[in-house]
Amino acid sequence: MTTLRTRRVDTGRLTQQITEAEGRDDGDVVLLVHGNVSSSAFWDTTMTALPASYRPIAVDLRGFGGTDPLPVDATRGLRDYADDLAALLAALDVERAHLVGWSMGGGVVMQYLRDHPAAVRSLTLVNPVSPYGFGGTHGDEGTLNSPDGAGSGGGTANPEFVRRLAEGDRGEESPLSPRSVLAGCYVRPPLRPEHEDAYVESMLTTRLGDDHYPGDSAESPAWPGIAPGTRGVLNCLAPTHFRVDDLHLVDPRPPVLWVRGEDDVIVSDTSLFDLAHLGAVGAVPGWDGTPAQPMVAQTRHVLERYAAAGGAVREVAVADAGHAVHLERPEEFAKALLEVLSA
Repeated sequence: MTTLRTRRVDTGRLTQQITEAEGRDDGDVVLLVHGNVSSSAFWDTTMTALPASYRPIAVDLRGFGGTDPLPVDATRGLRDYADDLAALLAALDVERAHLVGWSMGGGVVMQYLRDHPAAVRSLTLVNPVSPYGFGGTHGDEGTLNSPDGAGSGGGTANPEFVRRLAEGDRGEESPLSPRSVLAGCYVRPPLRPEHEDAYVESMLTTRLGDDHYPGDSAESPAWPGIAPGTRGVLNCLAPTHFRVDDLHLVDPRPPVLWVRGEDDVIVSDTSLFDLAHLGAVGAVPGWDGTPAQPMVAQTRHVLERYAAAGGAVREVAVADAGHAVHLERPEEFAKALLEVLSA
């Protein structure tokens, strides 16, 4: 039976908390990177499923879990996080690693691949954020809806959800409590994930404010009237700050696995977290016809170019699964992951 341990690693850049398997100091490193409003705890089941020949390490990103809550400079896109990964691997004396990123973590590992291609053995994307960021674009090539990125950034967060995070709400009386969002959006209902209480506690470790989640915001003359700011989590995902559509230019090109739940309501071509889609269905007033972001189509477009340039890409679409395939279909996910790890 695999036993997990948690420790903090001083990288010189910041002190990061990691979870790893006891007794596995050898073997190829598999670095697991969580998504927004979560922590490394969401990888526990994946880590215990990996064979003893691998060395799994799950990291808490800055401002989540037990890692130092350094501010996020959103003008660098996801590079603060990607640079933190580089510092962590250097501190652990790891020259090359398999990278696995979920949701926002998918964007982080894409940025890491863009900056350090020779250090990546393989790249696994689990319901990843689009290579063109989250919100504020249309079309397969991520064309901005407005030059200022209107419709993306810190101002798009639901203030009631943020308030309940701040209050440490562990209940489900409100559809905007962390537990309700986990049950209704992270996974496909009616599934209630095993270890649900631990995942709620993980969500509640999210640091809040302008430097963290959700970040600051700016007014915009374009619908819906808000544009990204320069600080915090949601702004580093804004298309004016984050764009990695040139992955086909990296050299070397490690194999890429893209796993997604077909019923994901967060990263989707009709995302319930995209204000443009919500406007189209009447949930956000004053909609002016701004098109929704085709998040899945955008990721496919970028990965098809990667494949055309010679990179190996495999897409696995999982039926009846939502945003957290690794929790909802752990055996199916582990099988696909092991195939790319051994490629």
